[in-house]
Parts: sequence; C-alpha cells; structure tokens
Amino acid sequence: MLAVEEINMNSKLLPNITLGFHIFNAYHNDERTLESSLVWLSGQGQNIPNYSCERQGKSTVVIGGATSELTVAMGSLLELYRFPQVTYGLFDPLLSDPVQFPSVYQMAPRDTSLPLAMVRLMVHFKWTWVGLVASDDSRSEKFLRDLQEEMVRNDVCVAFIHKSSPSLTKDKYDCSYFLKKLSSSTATVIVIYGNTDTLLTLRFRDVPYTLLYRMWITSSHWDIVKKPGYVHFDNFHGALIFADQTSKIPGFKHFLKTIHPAKDPENIFLWNFWNSAFGCAPKIGKGDGAVCTPNASLDTLRLSYVDLTMSDQSYTVYNAVYAVAWALHEMFLVRSEMESNRNGNNSGIYPWQLHSFLKNINFNNSAGNLVVLAEKKNSVANYDILNYVTFGNDTEVLVKVGEFISEAPLGQEFIIQQKTIVWPRSWGEPLPSRCSKVCSPGFHIKAQEGKPVCCFDCAPCPQGQISNQTDRVQCMKCPEDQYPNRERIQCLPKSVTFLAYEENLGIALASIAASFSLLTALVLWVFVKHRDTPIVKANNRDLSYLLLFSLSLCFLCSLFFIGRPSAANCLLRQTTFGVMFTVAISSILAKTITVVLAFRATRPGSRSIKWVGSRAPISLVVFCTFIQVTLCAMWLFLSPPFPDVDTHSDPEHIILECNEGSLIAFYSVLGYIAFLALGSFTVAFLARNLPDTFNEAKFITFSMLVFCSVWVSFLPTYQSTKGKMMVAVEVFSILSSSAGLLGCIFIPKCYVILVQPQKNTKKFLKNNTIS
Repeated sequence: MLAVEEINMNSKLLPNITLGFHIFNAYHNDERTLESSLVWLSGQGQNIPNYSCERQGKSTVVIGGATSELTVAMGSLLELYRFPQVTYGLFDPLLSDPVQFPSVYQMAPRDTSLPLAMVRLMVHFKWTWVGLVASDDSRSEKFLRDLQEEMVRNDVCVAFIHKSSPSLTKDKYDCSYFLKKLSSSTATVIVIYGNTDTLLTLRFRDVPYTLLYRMWITSSHWDIVKKPGYVHFDNFHGALIFADQTSKIPGFKHFLKTIHPAKDPENIFLWNFWNSAFGCAPKIGKGDGAVCTPNASLDTLRLSYVDLTMSDQSYTVYNAVYAVAWALHEMFLVRSEMESNRNGNNSGIYPWQLHSFLKNINFNNSAGNLVVLAEKKNSVANYDILNYVTFGNDTEVLVKVGEFISEAPLGQEFIIQQKTIVWPRSWGEPLPSRCSKVCSPGFHIKAQEGKPVCCFDCAPCPQGQISNQTDRVQCMKCPEDQYPNRERIQCLPKSVTFLAYEENLGIALASIAASFSLLTALVLWVFVKHRDTPIVKANNRDLSYLLLFSLSLCFLCSLFFIGRPSAANCLLRQTTFGVMFTVAISSILAKTITVVLAFRATRPGSRSIKWVGSRAPISLVVFCTFIQVTLCAMWLFLSPPFPDVDTHSDPEHIILECNEGSLIAFYSVLGYIAFLALGSFTVAFLARNLPDTFNEAKFITFSMLVFCSVWVSFLPTYQSTKGKMMVAVEVFSILSSSAGLLGCIFIPKCYVILVQPQKNTKKFLKNNTIS
C-alpha cells in the first residue's frame, strides 16, 4: 500500500498513470492455489481457463510466492501465459533455472551466507552440539546440507535433524515425536529454518517446558512473533534471529501511524485486523464488540500485532512494487519514442512485454539502495542479529545485538554485542551446548569410536607433555630444559644435577675413595718397612709395591667421576681408570705366573729357574699396560669423551654427564681389563694347590673371583641406570673391586706382619715346612 501510494504521488514515475493492485488468497495446496490463480486470470470471480471477464483494471504482474512451493504451484499456470511473477520469499536456486522458470524473478538476495553466519555464532559461543529443525522441502534440504558442511569445517556437530512438512504439522504424533526427540537430546541450542506455516506446531504447542530450556537460532522468515494471544508467550524468549539487513524507508512509520479503516473502507483486511488487534470495531455494524476510538493507532500496539520497523520481507515487497513500476515506466518510454503510447492509455499492454524490461531493471529505492533483478547480479544477503525478548505484561520486542556482513574482511564479518543479549529464562548467561564435558587443562581429547568428533573422552596428557587450555586435541611437549608439573598444565624449569661433592652420595663415595687410598698407602708403608721379612719378599716384592701403588691410584681415580663434568674430567676419568686397573690386574697376573715359575724352579734341571728373580714379571706388566695405553690413545684421538647434557633420562632434571664418545672404545677398554682378569683368575685357580709356603694363588683366586663378580654385575646395572646414578654405579664398582683386591691379597699378610710377627721368620717357616 505504501509503495503504490508513493508511486501514484510521484510525478516522475508513471506520469498520468494510476497504479493499483488486487489481492488474492494463496492456499497451501496445489488445487486451491491453481483455483485462485484461475479466478485472478478469468476475473469477476470466475475460473474459466483461457477466458478473461475483466475488462478494466487488468493486472499485468504477479507479486507473490512467499514460499518456493507456492511459486512453483502458481508458475505452472502463469507460465502458460508468460505472466511475470516477482517473488518476495527466500531466494531459491531452483527458481533460477531460466528453462524451467523463465518468467520468475526473485527479489530476495541470495542467502548462501546464512549457514556461515549461523556457524560463526555457534563458534563464538562454543556451541558444538546443535539440533537442526527444518521444513521438508528442497530449499531447506539445501540449507541443511550447506549448514552441515560449514559445521564440519568448524568442528560443530549435529545432535539431531527433524524435518517437518505441512501435512504432518496437523498430526499430533509428529509433534509428540519431535518433542520426545528434543527432550532426549542433550543439545541446548536448536537451529530452525523453514517457512512459518510448516512449523506452526512449535509455536502453538500447549506444553512449552521442553522449549523453554533451549536457545533457538532462526531466520526472520520463520516468524515467531506473529501468533495469537492464547499461545504460551515465553516459548522462544531469548531467541536469536538472523534478519536480512534493510534500510530505513522514509515515511513508513508515519504511514502506519496515520492508517485507519475509515480512510480505506474497502480494505477488508484492515477492518478485520483492527477488530483483532484492538478488540473493537472501527464503527457500528462492522464486527463484534464496542466501537474503536477515533484515535486508535497502530503505534500503540505490541510487537505481536505490528512492528513499526519494516521487516525484511516487507522491504522485499516494497522493492518488488517499485521494480514493476520502473519496468512499466521504461516500457512506456520506449512506446513513446515509437509513437505508440496511445495517449497514455494502458490498453494493449501484454504481460509478456514486460520481461525484457524486468530483466534489465535497476534503480535506487527511496532508502538510496540499488535494486537489481538481473539473476547474475543478485547480491549476497547481509544479516542483522536480533534478540527476541518477551515481558510479563504480554509485550515483546526485537533488539539488534549484532550483524554479519558477508563481504567484510575475514575476521571482521561477524559482530556480536554479548552483553546486550537477553538469554532464555532458564539460562541467565550463555551456557554451553556440548556432547561431552569440557576437557580441563592437563587432559586432551580422545575420540570415541563411531561417535561424532564432538563426542569424546578426556585422557591425561602423556609423560612429558602438557595442555594449558581446555579441549586440547593434542598435548604439547615441554622444551628440553623444562618438565610438566604434577597436574600437567604448565612446564617448570628443570634443575641441573650431577654427582656433586656437596651431596650425601658424593661425600660418601669421595670419603670411601680417600679412606681406601689412605689404607692402601698405609699397607704399602707396612710392606716397605718390613721389606726384608719372608712374607714381603715372597712372590716378588717389587710387584707387591707396584700393585699397592696402582690400587691406591685406582681408589683415587674414582674422584674424577665426582663433581661437575668438564673437558679434563671427561678425558681423564675413563682412561685413567682403564690404565690403573690394567696395571693392577697385570701385576696380579705377573704375581700368579711368578708362583708357578717358583714351583717349577724347584725341580731338578728346570729351565724356569732363570725367570725367577728376573725382571720378566715387570716386563709383562709394562707390556700389558702398553696395550691398554695404546687403546686409550686411539680412543682419545678418534672419538674422545666430552661433557654432555642429558635432558631425557630424568623428567625433572638436566643431568650433566660425560659422553663416552665411542662406546666401542669404552667397552674395548673394559673388555681388555676383563681379559686380563680372566687370565689371572685361570692361572691362580690352577696354581692354588701348589705346595709352597708363601703361595698367594689361593688369595689371588678369591680376589679375582670378587673382582669378576663385581664387574659382571656392573654391566647390566650400568645399562639400566641413567644420569648420576650411572656414574655412582661405576664409582662403586671401582671402589668395591679395588677393595676386594686389597682385602683378599694383602690383609692376611698384614695380619701376620703386624699381629703374628713370630710367623714371619725363616725358623718358623722352616719348621712349618718340615712338619
């Protein structure tokens, strides 16, 4: 009505021509829709095909089609006469087919960005478990498909899908089935898409409790505010509505405030509306009840009856009327140039003639916006986000709380004013809509087999990893110099550790090493002091001195393993240990061989007598030591040990250690010592029963048994330990094996020398031999 009045008052648009309109009912079944279309085509209430009984005021264009189904139903008849049909419903790609629907023009912008806009809203509030309700038609099917694709891209899951058709909305079973599905679902956010008539059941349901605990997201084409007064008012309180952005039309509010049935007595719709809205009749004899006051105006009504701001659908209708007017205007201008206007009379106008003008029409409406009907130039819709709020006095309001601009730069297309949103009454604040509980920091998401990605279990982060945010898909590793705390929500700096002199273990090992070294030196002093006694002189006195000296150094070389590793320490600790132990073991080997040679020298005519008392045993020690020195030199030259950092063995510490450089060289040194020890043990074992008063073979056998036992147990223990405990194991093995050699070989001799000196004489030994 507003558009027609403005056009008729505009002298520059369709001058000398009065524009009018007829209104016909649009039914929701194909038979009644075809009947209404035939009545319109035939005129005067007749429905005779191919006949027109209307001689004046014949229409040339149909503006209608609030739904695609209605457009298709009308188009099947109107296309026979090539009547232009301008639709104001949602944009439907199916109607864009120029072959199937050549006479249909869609005024609404493309709503391809609506799924993206809705998903942006879900992502903003972290709603990942959403139910979908839609009409059972092709356009809703495409919307659901596009929405689900966008939801998948943003890790939002579908809780359930319910499709409703007009024939089923009257069926109580369908409504009960939907409410049962809704009640059993854990989704607290529901998206509704479709036309109002298909989804009437949701609005008029008498039991709203299932609906009250949900957040509803919908488009303005599903009109939740147009409902009779007996309906439960709070069903959709707090809902968020995506409405096509429209511009303010000048004069629309004034038009609504001044409209009155008395000014348009033939408008039956206005009379009925006035009676319903105000509960009174405009004048006596028109409707039931009292007569309305003359000052009754639409601006005093609540939102459920009329909105003083133009809705997006009304905005599209407004533009459609102007598009038809401009197309007629262009057609008359062409006729004028061709001198076929016939004095401005519109007789002879055929509807099919408008097609060429409608296809190319473009104009600026009264709000200053460009309107284009060309199919390829249809703009993509932008949306205002409206919050539906109801009040206890049976009033309601739509409040703009955000917008979505599809052509805006990425990250700036979605704007929401969260503080201004009024939430459903059972919420009070934005609540989550999730399939699973939130995985707190320290846990990560573990998918459930056969379930959507939004349904998952929460598993603790693996060793060495943390998650400091909720719902982490993967935990992240701490840097090498940090470790997770007990809750595994943050990384703490690792403390540096090594076998230090300041700690108890370091003090104990260093004290034991120094004590045993001092004890060895004391035994050496005892042997030097009693060097002329038979026990000391037996079995090569020089080898005993060399063995004691090397054992003393063996104890001291363990000190290289204690303290902060340095380049010098790492170079000396294993090589010194290897050389000193080689000297000690080769000395024992030489002493054992000396026992065997001494026994054989007592035989008449034995050649072994020339080796007894010679420097041959010392030469053997030097030769064996030279081989070990050569191995160590090659080790230091090819792949020397170096200070290293171990960040993996101990999760809470950085271990400073010496990297052996070459494990082959390290185990070669140990293997050579083991070879000498095995040789000493074998010779000593074979010579243990030789009849010699000063035979050390028994003591050497036992000492080598202790030595081999220590180092055999060392290898698996050394491999199974890490960090400073590995160093402590090696130090302990050095000390215990050295102490075993010292105790088994020299303590019995010291006992005789110091406690029973009478046994350390030639006379006692001679008498003992005779006996």
